[in-house]
Amino acid sequence: MIRHAKLAEIPEILAITKACAAYMQQKGIFQWNEQYPSKTAFLSDFKRGELYLLLENDTPIGSITLSTRMDKEYEPVAWLTATTAHLYVHRLCVHPDFQGKGYAQTLMDHAEDFAQEKGYVSVRLDTFSQNQRNQKFYETRGYQKLGDIFFPKQSEHPFHCYELVL
Repeated sequence: MIRHAKLAEIPEILAITKACAAYMQQKGIFQWNEQYPSKTAFLSDFKRGELYLLLENDTPIGSITLSTRMDKEYEPVAWLTATTAHLYVHRLCVHPDFQGKGYAQTLMDHAEDFAQEKGYVSVRLDTFSQNQRNQKFYETRGYQKLGDIFFPKQSEHPFHCYELVL
């Protein structure tokens, strides 16, 4: 089940992202660190009503942020569609104990269905250039890689931007 996250669930979401960061680092992928994702980011997501929680038998196992706001880092990207009426996916995570079971697909299905229901033109996101598993995941879903952006507090490596036109 996917539903809006509650304020009291943010510590559980942070625990999931920390487990994901450790799991990625074991595989040599330094995408998330002590600064990101942060409690502040999730609090902002919550306040805007953009934070969703994935539950399995009432246990939080993942989350996703669905936003209509374009981050300034995305401005130089040559998007496929005009920059209006888009859904941006951020901070998708599934606890490592539950990965490989289709839960990330479920979260993205939810995001894309939500975007279509609300009349958005496309879904946009970024993923770490060193995380080939994620790149394949999005490309298999029909997302097109468009350009790179940088988040210096996270990594010296770029993040690839993707868009799926609905």
